[in-house]
Amino acid sequence: MRLRCSQCHARGHVSLKTDGSMWLKPEEVLLKNALKLWVTEKSNDYFVLQRRRGYGEDSGGLTGLLVGTLDTVFDSTAKVAPFRILHQTPDSQVYWNIACGASLEEISQHWDWLQQNIIRTLSVFDSGDDITSFVQGKIRGLIAEEGKSACDEEDPERFREVVLRFERLFGLPQREKLVTYYSCSYWRGRVPNQGWIYLSTNFLCFYSYMLGNEVKLVFPWDEVSRLERTSNVLLAESIRVRVRGEDHFFSMFMRLQQTYLIMQQLADYAVVRFFDKEMFHAEHPLSNPLHITQRALEKHARNQSFRSFFRLPQEENLCEVYESFLWIPFGHMNVLGKICVSENYLCFASQDGSQCHLIIPLWEVFSVELPDRSTRALTMCMRGKRALRFSEVRDYERLAATIRRKCGTAGSPQHSFMSQDEEGVMVGQSQAVSTEALMNVFHPHNAENLDPKMLKERMKEQSWQIHFAEYGRGTGMFCTKKTRDLIVRGVPETLRGELWMLFSGAVHDMTSNPGYYGRLLEECMGSSSLACDEIERDLHRSLPEHPAFQSDTGISALRRVLTAYAHRNPKIGYCQAMNILTSVLLLYAKEEEAFWLLVAVCERMLPDYFNRRIIGALVDQAVFEELIREHLTQLTEHMTDLSFFSSVSLSWFLTLFISVLPIESAVNVVDCFFYDGIKAILQLGLAVLDYNMDNLLCCHDDAEAVTILNRFFDNVTNKDSPLPATVQQASATANDKSIQKVDISDLIKEAYEKYGDIRTEEVENMRKRNKLYVIQTLEDTTKQNVLRVVAQDVKCSAAQLDELYMLFKRQHFVSCYWSVSSPVLHNHDPSLPYLDQYQLDQSQFSSLFNLLQPWTTDTHVRSLTRSAFHILDENGDGLVNFKELICGLDILYNRSFTEKLKFLFKLHLQSGTQEHTILKSSTFIPPAEDHSFSTRLSDLTEDGVIRKCPEKGRAKVDLQEYLKQWQEDLQRREENIKDLPRINQVQFIGLTKTLYGVFHGDEEEESLYRAVARVTSLLLRMEEVGRKLQESSLQKTTQSTPASSQSTAQEPEVSPTTPISADIPAENTREPPFSQHETAPSHSDITPNSTSRPSTPTSSPTGTSSPALDTPTDTPTSPSAVRDGDWSFSFEQVLASLLNEPSVVRFFERAVDADALIAQAHKNQLKDKH
Repeated sequence: MRLRCSQCHARGHVSLKTDGSMWLKPEEVLLKNALKLWVTEKSNDYFVLQRRRGYGEDSGGLTGLLVGTLDTVFDSTAKVAPFRILHQTPDSQVYWNIACGASLEEISQHWDWLQQNIIRTLSVFDSGDDITSFVQGKIRGLIAEEGKSACDEEDPERFREVVLRFERLFGLPQREKLVTYYSCSYWRGRVPNQGWIYLSTNFLCFYSYMLGNEVKLVFPWDEVSRLERTSNVLLAESIRVRVRGEDHFFSMFMRLQQTYLIMQQLADYAVVRFFDKEMFHAEHPLSNPLHITQRALEKHARNQSFRSFFRLPQEENLCEVYESFLWIPFGHMNVLGKICVSENYLCFASQDGSQCHLIIPLWEVFSVELPDRSTRALTMCMRGKRALRFSEVRDYERLAATIRRKCGTAGSPQHSFMSQDEEGVMVGQSQAVSTEALMNVFHPHNAENLDPKMLKERMKEQSWQIHFAEYGRGTGMFCTKKTRDLIVRGVPETLRGELWMLFSGAVHDMTSNPGYYGRLLEECMGSSSLACDEIERDLHRSLPEHPAFQSDTGISALRRVLTAYAHRNPKIGYCQAMNILTSVLLLYAKEEEAFWLLVAVCERMLPDYFNRRIIGALVDQAVFEELIREHLTQLTEHMTDLSFFSSVSLSWFLTLFISVLPIESAVNVVDCFFYDGIKAILQLGLAVLDYNMDNLLCCHDDAEAVTILNRFFDNVTNKDSPLPATVQQASATANDKSIQKVDISDLIKEAYEKYGDIRTEEVENMRKRNKLYVIQTLEDTTKQNVLRVVAQDVKCSAAQLDELYMLFKRQHFVSCYWSVSSPVLHNHDPSLPYLDQYQLDQSQFSSLFNLLQPWTTDTHVRSLTRSAFHILDENGDGLVNFKELICGLDILYNRSFTEKLKFLFKLHLQSGTQEHTILKSSTFIPPAEDHSFSTRLSDLTEDGVIRKCPEKGRAKVDLQEYLKQWQEDLQRREENIKDLPRINQVQFIGLTKTLYGVFHGDEEEESLYRAVARVTSLLLRMEEVGRKLQESSLQKTTQSTPASSQSTAQEPEVSPTTPISADIPAENTREPPFSQHETAPSHSDITPNSTSRPSTPTSSPTGTSSPALDTPTDTPTSPSAVRDGDWSFSFEQVLASLLNEPSVVRFFERAVDADALIAQAHKNQLKDKH
């Protein structure tokens, strides 16, 4: 009988497992007086496994009786656990009790776990105290995890406490959903840190605090590029996570496989949702990131695995699973396996999955009987006089009730067969649809043909007829090893379409959606779209040698199928290679069947293949490389870079070898693909390389290897093909007997013999593992191209640009993390040029810009960031790309005082006015502030043409050419300054408030405030003098003609660097205006805390009042742009005035610590509320 360790409860130990073996809260044990009561069974340097005397071998002796008596006397309420594990260190006499058990077998499981996960780790510690602290922390973590797994489902309050701790530790928003957590160790170098890993919807987090050392990690799933199980000398088994090129190892999990699968699902969920949106649907079961739980993830994984194995429609979900025996009549035996019940199907698979499996549509079942209750048997009777007998079903009555209930609800979807005309065309709808396979139309089967190939074809047909008689035909057919053997030998021409439909699962889709294809055609035919144009372009490129596609019959059918699918799935639309595959499908299947076969291929069997980035094909190429390293080691040693095979094999995967093999051979490959999926293509690829191994090892370059493989494919034949010579695509060397030919059947047979042990589950796991790598590789390529373009125009370092890009990209994802269907998801479009693939809208930009801008401007922050967004959004599409953002930040970080002031000046020009229009029309690429010859002189001209540096790349430098271009650049800068619109009264007051906000908190704050006040006073004096000169000029020319009046009315330019007029003494221009209230705006107008707008008259330099400004409607530089009594300033005036204030110049010329700003932004980006 198993014993509970009740003594542990009495001593305050924690015991949470229900069997007799458990981890214990570490408690110190003195062995001096206990050695007589315990016998050591196993020991090493760190742990001791002991058995209590009186149990086991010496239980019958005097000592055993004495110990049993002592146990009864001193603890009458409990039995002492007979086995325990103690922890010790070589340099200590103190032992710690960490586990107990009722039997040697049970306690040995804990001992083995310690041996595999702990022993090798402890050697990295230098002191015994560190070892003991680590072991104690690990055991406590295991106890807590046992409690978590046992109690979380029933104790939501406990999980809520963990959620609060998760939020407190990592500072993530409350909307972030914690999925689960596990005890584990994180390896920093060779030292493990015992702690907890937290897996949430969008992040992988880890926290540890041991021996005064705190470790805190937060990794977004969208930045994970590798996730795999590994093992090495130090770590028995661990999970490796690669983030931004750095590997992180987590080990010592109690449930490593469960943890790994959940991590894999969360990473895949992030990839599909953020990067691979073509495959993410609104009805996705995990579409809401706020409601994802561990149970939902596990259920989703089971459903995916169930549908993938049995090739069922996406609507089917696994409802119930029963273990049972199935009587198979062809083998006269019972086979152990599992019954899987979904909404409309009952499926059975043998225990190993390969012995047999079958699918029964529930609408085919008309009765369920319980013939023998002693054997818990159940018999299903189906249409066609068939019956299936299951036995030893644990809950057979429940299963019978489920089948009876579902038989009534799963109505038989009768497929609508419309009337046909004499040529085999559906006439029951507006679009004529062919109901005959094109091969039957153009090459009808002749039963009287006694050609040897035809005789062999009939033998194949007879073999399949025997198989049908023995194993069944249609959806209820038993699929066994014999079925695969027949597939490898080649499918008869007359049965190819039927078997393709069956093995691909397309028959289930078509049966479940009667009339769907016809309705699609009515909706889409005659419509115009980009996909339709691309389809028309490729129609005559699809098997052009075949007679079926030299006629309107084949071309029209191909057009209808491709157009219907593009209308069904607009996220994919039409992609090259779909036409080649569809043309082959139409040869052997009816038009509607070809459509559903295309659906099965694109949406289930080859996911992500047919989209803009062909991610699925790239993933399978990565899998192919992995298999080459594993199975073709000789080739791997010769060619260290296997990327060549990826580029060569791309067409193999995209077209299922149809584009490289003759059609009569390629169809045999398609046979295997529909039965075994991508596994068949991978096997054949390995066989092709293996067959050409010797020649490939002798190659000196890639071109030679390509030639060898192309020559090989040209010489692959199908000696048993019954197709006429006019259809076969045999090469010109087909009749050359000196060239060795390879029969496709032999090649496929060899592929199955050598590489048939590759399991489908293994391939799917490799797909998931490599998908992360492929996605992040594409993202890295995008980043490198963007940074290469941006680096030419800014002064930020390469490291800074890299960090800024990650912040920019993460800002996009942060906006999407906690939304079900955020519209900003559309701001990422991989089909656009590199610079525009990621863009931020105004809200996203404001959050990021406020984190990165170097000045604290608490006043009117929103209006400033809104203005900055409109300035940087050059094309006015409401989105800012990375280059536009960085050009703005580069001004604030690295440019001169003039450029920074010009940026602030532009920020305060009201949007929607003529000033904003003029600003948008000018090019916003900041010129270099340094005019030395070493400075890059390239810049954008006003027509947008990039001016390249002359003599670039030459050894001899043309100095005169450099000087000429330098002069042109200076002239263009002056012209750009002059072209800036004037700033009006309201805008200037906003500028002064911004300057006060920027200067707030600076060590020279008081000096900077006085400088702004002096500049304000000076500018108002300048404006008043200009106004007087203008009025005087107008009075003298009152009688002049309109033309002369217009020419003389121009406001005279006053040089800001020289005395303006004798009316203003030069020495007064530097006096603080605070003592001259009559010559400066009121304090309430220019202080940063003022929120009122200058709607009341403002004091003018002469003491007269002037009304508030309205938005100018004329040219800013003309006097009519400013109404009588208003005042405005040009940028030149503001610049020249501020240049006379050394404290202001010093402030803006001061170096900005961009690295510190970027680091701070990384810390606060996730804390920002969105």
